[in-house]
Amino acid sequence: MSPKGPGLFSGFGHKARDILYKDYSTEHKVSVSTDTSNGVGLTSTVLKKNGLSGGEVTCRYKHKNATLDTKVDMDSRIASTMTVVDILPSTRAIATLKFPEYDAGKVEAQYLHEHASFTASCDLNKSPSVNVSATIGTPLIAFGTEASYATRSQVLTKYNAGVRLTKPNYGVSAILADKGDTIKASCFCHPDQLKRGTIAGEMSRKLSSKENTLTMGGSYALDSQTLVKATLNNHGHLGALVQHELSPKSFLIISGSFDALAMDKTPRLGMAVSLRP
Repeated sequence: MSPKGPGLFSGFGHKARDILYKDYSTEHKVSVSTDTSNGVGLTSTVLKKNGLSGGEVTCRYKHKNATLDTKVDMDSRIASTMTVVDILPSTRAIATLKFPEYDAGKVEAQYLHEHASFTASCDLNKSPSVNVSATIGTPLIAFGTEASYATRSQVLTKYNAGVRLTKPNYGVSAILADKGDTIKASCFCHPDQLKRGTIAGEMSRKLSSKENTLTMGGSYALDSQTLVKATLNNHGHLGALVQHELSPKSFLIISGSFDALAMDKTPRLGMAVSLRP
């Protein structure tokens, strides 16, 4: 697998999305992970969301170039994902099966090379959708597109295209989505040389309804163990979080959200604890 290629189309704008949306949650979650010397990892999670409690256990097994992830939740639903790298040079194969939702499975093949990437996936049901994406370029600049085809209705249900420019201290991406009805542009930059702070923004315009959404945010590393983030959009949604590394690979995240246009609503708080002894 080439680590220096243009990457996948799904990764366009991911750095800005991480700053603006990742880890902002109103859940209360505790996860405990353990690893063994023979390649087996176990993660137990309990969570509470909207007054409802739940839990799941995830098992990961690695052997040579293959990884098997299996997740079982409290409703006895099972999801297994097998990932095999380099069956052929620069390839990755992924198969997902779910029980008892047998028709929710999917198989995917990825090809990542120095100047191009390609993915193809197909649902495992009687009327599958076929999804393809392609990207060409370099780590500096890349062009990509993706499409989905419904075999039952024989129509294209999705086609998007975009461009991405990435430099060491900033990045910009633009995507034409929703069959040409939505324009999304995002950017991020590091205003300081040590990259302790990051500023990000995303603009989305729906052409049919002329609806605009502008989201701005940023993150700052107070020290090597503590990170703070905040995000705000033009609809009045404000989010903030603090992430603290309790010990190597163990984190505490406290987040909150507030609707500035609905002052009568109570702010929502979330907490996540991830422990790895």
